[in-house]
Amino acid sequence: MEAIVGLSGMLALMALGAPIFVALGVAALVMLGLEGQPLMDGAAQAISGINSTTFLAVPFFVMAATFMQKGGIARIIIEAAETWVGHLRGGLGLVCVIATTLFAAISGSSVVTAMAMGTFLIPAMVDRGYDRPFALGIVGASGTLGILIPPSLSMILYGLISEQSVPRLFLAGVVPGMIQAVMLAGYVIWYSRKKGYASGHKATRAEFIAKNLRALPAIAIPLSVFAGIYTGYATVTESAGVAAVASVLVALFVYREVRPAQVFGMATEAMKTASGVTFIVMFALLFAHWITGSGVPTKLVGLTTAWDLSSWQFLLALNVIMIVMGMFLDAVAVMLIVTPIVLPVLHQLGIDPLHFGIVLIVNMEIAFLTPPIGLNLFVLSSIARAPMTEAVRGMWPFVVLMAVFLMLITYIPEISLWLPKAMM
Repeated sequence: MEAIVGLSGMLALMALGAPIFVALGVAALVMLGLEGQPLMDGAAQAISGINSTTFLAVPFFVMAATFMQKGGIARIIIEAAETWVGHLRGGLGLVCVIATTLFAAISGSSVVTAMAMGTFLIPAMVDRGYDRPFALGIVGASGTLGILIPPSLSMILYGLISEQSVPRLFLAGVVPGMIQAVMLAGYVIWYSRKKGYASGHKATRAEFIAKNLRALPAIAIPLSVFAGIYTGYATVTESAGVAAVASVLVALFVYREVRPAQVFGMATEAMKTASGVTFIVMFALLFAHWITGSGVPTKLVGLTTAWDLSSWQFLLALNVIMIVMGMFLDAVAVMLIVTPIVLPVLHQLGIDPLHFGIVLIVNMEIAFLTPPIGLNLFVLSSIARAPMTEAVRGMWPFVVLMAVFLMLITYIPEISLWLPKAMM
């Protein structure tokens, strides 16, 4: 009964517009108090949860994303991608998929990726005769790669809550991210031929070389992160620090689209964002502590045993629940609520937590695209100055495509697990 009251209170606070960390923290603290546990224990639990070297990677990755977003990186990557596929029919849609995949490996955020790409690509696509709903849809769907292609802030949060290896989670997201990009590109090619969208001009050899060389410093940043982590020369946190420093230097001295006087303000903005993430993680871990102590996971394990649910049945039901939750709750909230509840069931049914992490991330991607709460819908509608109904109309074909992708990831676990098993 206490668990039902706590969960209901948390959902009510979210429905009233309370920030995620407030809803999680208030619900957990109130229920711990009602159960007679000292509130100081709750405070200690919340603080100890972020006292880890892995969590230190978060502010560094946020810093890197801030400088790369505002340092002209999006435009430079788009120009490089256009030299490869811009001359094909529907080439600008393919440019969106390729450029977004590359930028996702820098930003680690779906909203940041969609915002950075949409600012340049939506007006360009509309000017070349693309339907605006389609332009909104492809940018929104491609933008979700920001949390699937590593490094991903969502993966770091999941790793902290589930106590899974963040480097292995990063590896688990690589192949699914590539498959999603290919599926999106395939749909773009089919739809562009159906609509007869025009192709762009073919880049000259000099343009091709110049624009791709110009993009190399930006692409080198995520590559240096992966190289540092997977060669064993650096931890996730150390690689994140290198990425942060490199992003500042590239924005200042290579692309020169950030002035020295702007550095302090941009760093302050990044730290504000990182502080928000810190509060979310603190109270999410406190909420997980309360959920575990409340016996909800144990009861869920008992139900799966009593109902004789197989792993595929459990995952199917959970996917449906998470998709519905994602329509009404923030995507991060879905992850923070679901993860501590289902972790014991995963072990009971033999589901690899790494595999489930990627399934959860793909559900979060769908949540970013579905009304009424989907953040990418609001971001792109604002950028394009388009009605929300138009953004929703353009997004639905991609939501269906993402649902197919979700089933693929859910029921072929080796897609997520092959690379971590091969490399670590």
